[in-house]
Amino acid sequence: MENAPIPIPIRRVRPGRDADIPLPRYMTDHASGMDVFAAVENPVTLAPGVVAMIPTGFAVAIPPGFEIQVRPRSGLAARHGVTLVNSPGTIDADYRGEIFLAMINLSREDHEIRRGDRVAQMVVARTLRAELLETDELSPTPRNDGGFGHTGIR
Repeated sequence: MENAPIPIPIRRVRPGRDADIPLPRYMTDHASGMDVFAAVENPVTLAPGVVAMIPTGFAVAIPPGFEIQVRPRSGLAARHGVTLVNSPGTIDADYRGEIFLAMINLSREDHEIRRGDRVAQMVVARTLRAELLETDELSPTPRNDGGFGHTGIR
């Protein structure tokens, strides 16, 4: 069964300058994320270990009860070591500014981001609000407070 698309208004931040930059879009029929394109004026060279804020040229009005998660593109990360610093990044329903991508180069070689490059993907997701209830005890589980790596690697 197909899910009906959620209408999300999108606005070009600099329509005169960035009309050539595609708006985010699904690249295949069953893709869960829309590719996001770099709206840099000039190429940006990401040296190893460097973080750069990459503009996208758009802003969105996400409906209440939803968020947009911004995630790395797997090919860019696997082939070039370029990813997002905060992954996934969250765009809240009440944010109306331009979306920027905090990108980092984890490889040993420079990587150039050019105008119109597909640099990330965004996934629309439902959110739930929680009510935290302070208590003196939590219900026990087999794991309890077993932390990182407590189950081993095999």
